[in-house]
Amino acid sequence: MTKRLQVRSILQRPWLLSLLLLCSIAGVSQSAETADTGGRVILVLPFDNRSGQPALAWVGDSFPDTLNQRLSSAGFLTLTREDRQYALDHLGLPIDFRPSRATTIRIAQNLDADFVIVGSFNVINGRIAVQAQVLEVKNLRLSAPLQDSSELNRLFDVENAVAWKVARQIDPHFNIAQQTFLAASGGVQLSAFENYIRGTDAPTSQERIKRLQAAIATNPDYPAALLALGKAQYNEREYDQAAATFAKIPQTDRRALEAGFYIGLSRFNTAKYAEAESAFSFVASRLPLPEVVNNQAVASSRQGHNAVPLFQRASTADPNDPDYHYNLAVAFFRQGDFAGATREVNSTLKLRPADSEAAQLKTSISEGRKPPTATPAATDPAASTSDFDPLERIRRTYSEASFRQAAFQLDQMRAMRLATLPPAEQAAEYTRQGHEYLSQGLVPEAEQEFQTAIAADASSAEAHAGLAQVRERSGNAADARTEAQSSIMLRPNVTAYLVLARLDLQTSDASASASNVSKALQLDPKNSAAQGMRQALQARGQSLP
Repeated sequence: MTKRLQVRSILQRPWLLSLLLLCSIAGVSQSAETADTGGRVILVLPFDNRSGQPALAWVGDSFPDTLNQRLSSAGFLTLTREDRQYALDHLGLPIDFRPSRATTIRIAQNLDADFVIVGSFNVINGRIAVQAQVLEVKNLRLSAPLQDSSELNRLFDVENAVAWKVARQIDPHFNIAQQTFLAASGGVQLSAFENYIRGTDAPTSQERIKRLQAAIATNPDYPAALLALGKAQYNEREYDQAAATFAKIPQTDRRALEAGFYIGLSRFNTAKYAEAESAFSFVASRLPLPEVVNNQAVASSRQGHNAVPLFQRASTADPNDPDYHYNLAVAFFRQGDFAGATREVNSTLKLRPADSEAAQLKTSISEGRKPPTATPAATDPAASTSDFDPLERIRRTYSEASFRQAAFQLDQMRAMRLATLPPAEQAAEYTRQGHEYLSQGLVPEAEQEFQTAIAADASSAEAHAGLAQVRERSGNAADARTEAQSSIMLRPNVTAYLVLARLDLQTSDASASASNVSKALQLDPKNSAAQGMRQALQARGQSLP
């Protein structure tokens, strides 16, 4: 049985179908193409090391990590290292296997990928030269080489540039600027990145933890390394350390959902059920997958609370999962609802006839045994009315593929919904989301939202002002100024004036900066950012006109 990662079959998940139905009720038409992933599923393979230097093998392994991040931010659905490892294992190949073109196609087909990115690199005299190609799986067509080069210490620039060229190769209408990609890696130092890549590929848990700790020592706020270290600690059953590591990932970071899931498991494993419930609740509030709601319910139940409503949500969302029916049966049993417990345990046994615990639970219900009255974790076995004390089942594995695919599909549904709105309303919605991405430091994602807003309504001053902020953050001062001026011509606004004010300060033109700050304060005298700029100018001896 092939995995295929449920990229397309994810629509068979009832909870997602319900959302699609809501879109349909709202008047959104769905074609087979728009309800699918739209041919945007990408597998990036490690690049071949042709330098003759084994110590640089980690560089080839780093390309999937960077390209996946950039392409995901550009709206593609990328397949992870774990996905790739699954496919190799399914085909009976070692993890470090470097596939031929024929094997690459088999891997891609096994994972339901639309495109595969292959490449190689060489390093001569401290300079890295990279070549990548895009394999279109459906038509078995390989693109011309996409090349880039730079000093090795500028590896991020090379990888980000290659990612941008790949996006343009797959989608010629791709409109995020290359400079935005080049600026997207943030302040991660190359030594921290090397330790992170080596750590994720380390053969032993001790080396993995050591490498990841070294990465974080260099960059304490490195979310990818924190997530990897927390998972390594969790696998070593260092639950308190793992929870503390996961908690360092900001809740605005996209990795926060996976981190929150593992915080919940870590706290659950140390019987800190209230903290576990809180962690699962946070994840469920962002992405209410049944496995997360189920775990939230189990943690609640361990505290002696009535978790029937939560278990019902999980079971309704995925009625083909026997564990969710079993958990609901146990919850009904604890509440003394024998009819409900009987119905759910029968559903469990229908789906999984060999489930011995479900059979025992059915016997207890049919014999009218008194359900446990204490919290399961605190029940004294010697005082139990029966040798069988059923416990709800928790999900201990995080399916990143399901989470990413669900988020991807929700984005597709959002786009379908927005397409039904008038252009001005579309632009307003995309601009709002763009500002939210900016507040999280997700600059490529923000640019895509602002560009889409402008495509919907070119007269949106707010969208142009947002794009000016993106250009400013990515270091493109000339384009930032152009976008800010375009925004002001459409409608004077604080955001655009402050972009111009900051750009003026960078060129030591304090007088022009003060003029723009003054105009911003005339529009909004209480704007905190404008007031801060005024104070900074006054500290330089520059008063406002």
